[in-house]
Amino acid sequence: MSTLLKIENLTVTFGAQSVLRDISLEIAPGETLAVIGESGCGKTVLLKNLIGLIRPTSGRILFEGVDIGTLNEAELAETRKNYGFVFQMAALFDSMTIEENLLFPLVQHTKLPRQEMMERILRLLDEVGLSTNVLPKRPAELSGGMRKRVGIARALVLQPKIVLYDEPTTGLDPIMTDVINRLMAHMARTYEITSVIVTHDMTTVRNVADRVVMLYPTARLKRNEPQILFNGPAKTIERSRDPRIRDFVFGDGSSRLKEK
Repeated sequence: MSTLLKIENLTVTFGAQSVLRDISLEIAPGETLAVIGESGCGKTVLLKNLIGLIRPTSGRILFEGVDIGTLNEAELAETRKNYGFVFQMAALFDSMTIEENLLFPLVQHTKLPRQEMMERILRLLDEVGLSTNVLPKRPAELSGGMRKRVGIARALVLQPKIVLYDEPTTGLDPIMTDVINRLMAHMARTYEITSVIVTHDMTTVRNVADRVVMLYPTARLKRNEPQILFNGPAKTIERSRDPRIRDFVFGDGSSRLKEK
């Protein structure tokens, strides 16, 4: 199996605080990888490293064999065209209409004719289940679920090879969570996109992910203990005997009621 994204011995520290410690992973084209773990384990920091928003303290991120840490700003900007990013709260531009939000990446990074741009955003809007009625509206006029759908459409507008999702179902009710999960799975299949999903939601892991990686906070690890507690098929994680994994997967906090 070929590798689209490779993480080699990634370590990230902020001052004296260790966030990621010696992480190594390979992500294949077309794979949907879920990254889980409790708050503070470095999930979002890992995601930002993958796109070059944070530079590693040590280690490398290789996209299609190229170490993105060696790229200058222009080269990194060009490489980022291969990425889509769905932010936790959608991160749409409040002052722009939905149409302007969706057109923004195309206007900034392509020279496509306006008609072709519109055809692309209309197709994606339909893919995420929204009507053209939303185009003249501003983000504040939409529900949280609708903003998430727009965020997914915007992430796909440049036809990326990989999409990074940061807590895509946070703040959504169970029905809308299922809608977003179905959309992520549909987009991955339809466009043969690689997906990396940072999430706390085990429903997303069960219904969307091919593989799951679980990180553990470095402050809770023993010396020289690997930060990745689990790396395997999503359907097998519930059979793990590691109590730290089971507590997270089944939402059992009894062992943490009294902490020193």
